[in-house]
Amino acid sequence: MTHDARPQEDAVTPEQATEPVLTGVRNFRDVGGLPTTDGRRVRRGRLYRSGHLAQATPADQAFLASLGLHTVFDFRNSADQALEGPDVTLPGVRNVNIPLTDAADGADFWQLVRDGSLSELRTVLSDGQGEATMIASYRTMILTRTAEHGRVVRALAAGETPALLHCAAGKDRAGLTVAVILLALGVERDAIVEDYLKSGAPHRRYVVRRGPGMAEGGRSAREVVRLLAPFFDARLEYLRAAFAQIDQTWGGVDGYLSEGLALGHAERERLRDHLLTPAPRGGV
Repeated sequence: MTHDARPQEDAVTPEQATEPVLTGVRNFRDVGGLPTTDGRRVRRGRLYRSGHLAQATPADQAFLASLGLHTVFDFRNSADQALEGPDVTLPGVRNVNIPLTDAADGADFWQLVRDGSLSELRTVLSDGQGEATMIASYRTMILTRTAEHGRVVRALAAGETPALLHCAAGKDRAGLTVAVILLALGVERDAIVEDYLKSGAPHRRYVVRRGPGMAEGGRSAREVVRLLAPFFDARLEYLRAAFAQIDQTWGGVDGYLSEGLALGHAERERLRDHLLTPAPRGGV
């Protein structure tokens, strides 16, 4: 049997009531509506984010097909895909796989999560080690995945929208990439953080399944949940670490976009034209 190492789900919130009900896809939402610093907003129906699509039901697939998607960006590595399966095929949609983490690291991660004993989890995750690992991973993605992030932003600027961006849980690799896109659009950082933290809601969380023989009970099960929580929580410290890395390495967002991602002014303007509402009359 498998064991779900996740907290009990809460009652339906008002926000849940307005979201589409997807059975096999976690953490789906439209990024539209977020405000920019110049008074514009991200257009609705242009940019979506979610967890993986490997287990999308026929009803899920029908809903996703109704969005008129141009491109689905999958940031999983081969270890993730081996565990969860490939994305379902949506008619007329271009699927692009851009791994944002290494497959070897992914295999080690899932081995630990699914089959690591309680003593092993204690050794590598106690005393803040799990959170430190996540913070380091966010900083590493910012530093080492500039080519991949630049590729996604250029595709959106070229009009490959509507687009859906996802990884496994839709929280870290997809969450950070969405944050990068929103920075390029000039979205307020507080709004980026607010959207990112939504991935921590119980109904959006990735379902962690422990392997056969790993189903601890009682106090041990609660400890496993606590030890694994840093990997499956959306924590403010993670995104703050990414922002701090941008500021430390490139001196801010403009330097990151121009030097790190090699995005020119014209590309950034095309991105904004595709994904933002028109500027308010009379300026801000």
